[in-house]
Amino acid sequence: MTSSLTRSLTEVLSKPVERATRERAALHVIDWIGCAVIGAGQSAGKIFLKRAATQPSGSITVIGSFGLASPEEAAFLNGGLGSILEMDDVHRTAILHPGPVIIPAALAAAQASQTCGLKFLDAIVKGYDADIRLGESVGDGHYAKWHNTSTCGPFGSAFAVGEVLGLTSDQRVWALGNAGTQASGPWRCRHEAVMTKQLHTARAAQSGYLAASLAADGFSGAEFILEGEQGFYDAMCPNAKAHCLLSDKTGPWKIWETSFKPWPACRHAHPAIDAALVLKKNSNIENIRAIEVETFRDAKIFCDRQKPVTSHEAKFSIQHAVAVCLTEGLPTLEHFELKSIKRPKIARLRDVISVKVSDHFNSAYPEHFGASITIYTKGGIRETATIRDALGDPENPLSSGKIIKKARNLMCTVGISDNLIERIVSETLALPNASSLANFSSSLDMLRLQLDKGTCP
Repeated sequence: MTSSLTRSLTEVLSKPVERATRERAALHVIDWIGCAVIGAGQSAGKIFLKRAATQPSGSITVIGSFGLASPEEAAFLNGGLGSILEMDDVHRTAILHPGPVIIPAALAAAQASQTCGLKFLDAIVKGYDADIRLGESVGDGHYAKWHNTSTCGPFGSAFAVGEVLGLTSDQRVWALGNAGTQASGPWRCRHEAVMTKQLHTARAAQSGYLAASLAADGFSGAEFILEGEQGFYDAMCPNAKAHCLLSDKTGPWKIWETSFKPWPACRHAHPAIDAALVLKKNSNIENIRAIEVETFRDAKIFCDRQKPVTSHEAKFSIQHAVAVCLTEGLPTLEHFELKSIKRPKIARLRDVISVKVSDHFNSAYPEHFGASITIYTKGGIRETATIRDALGDPENPLSSGKIIKKARNLMCTVGISDNLIERIVSETLALPNASSLANFSSSLDMLRLQLDKGTCP
């Protein structure tokens, strides 16, 4: 019998992880912690934490919760926190966010098994790889209807947990089979002001944890879940690119291709944000007659929203993001809240911004997230700025210092003490050499207690 894609995937991901890649994974952990901390204070985050208070006690850290949870519940709760404010990491060609799914699941498994920092980071690296490879293989027909983070995430989280648990080859295949059968998440949530998108990441983390832990106990799963009749590709991917799942077997780990997000908005809006920041230097907003944004098709589909009403809609509005940048400069979390949405100066500028699809940017997408902005002034002057790759992408990277600064700023925003922030950063960066997770877990426990006690606003 021909080897299944899931079994072949386990073979591709069996190679060793290098120290530099573990250090890269630690940066993604720092980034996730910052995103989860800020997410815990939002409306959706508070609901997740309210649920945490009603669940039986366990031993696993939940960011922002006084109590500890079971591993499966912790994967779910932490999985719901990291993407709430749209600052989580992202992979361009897979068009998904691995961090808020893979890291919570790996953390739950690592704390439960009391493994070392090295094994925890290796699990994250391999979970990212499985997740991203799936995302690259599903095709744009899948992404048109389904949220890749939600549908591909269970595969990645299952593989990460399986790595921590030391599953056999057969058990990993079973885990992937049962992860795939739980794949879900249609895009309806982006059309309504709801919290479903956070449920997507929470369930993807939890589903993978459940699939792997069941496999460890001998619970079997479909080996041909991907390519088989009535399997994942057949049911959900009208133009699947199955060859992408196993391509570039000897290349760098996919985590190196994963981008960090500097701005609190949908990633599709980021190249327009970057272009607007270039133009901000010389633009007099009172003299602007019209603004034209050219970008790729998905950016227009997801983020062409001239009159956002809620914070969520503002994060998915190119018009709002560009207006903020031209009036205020670097966009912050506060710029996507109701007060800024209603500001007359920003609303007036949004009204003269149009978004159109450019063949140039569309043909380069998703390998490159690009955009250009042209400003037309009342005096007939025309100014243009073009961005080929958004800030934070591999071709236009954020330095490790800026990644850490982002996390520090997010934690500082909710009042985490400077000493604790520095301890969290230090213990996370030390994970490649940590013989246990004790110090890292202790810093996370201090973090959750400081958040829960109301020390932070």
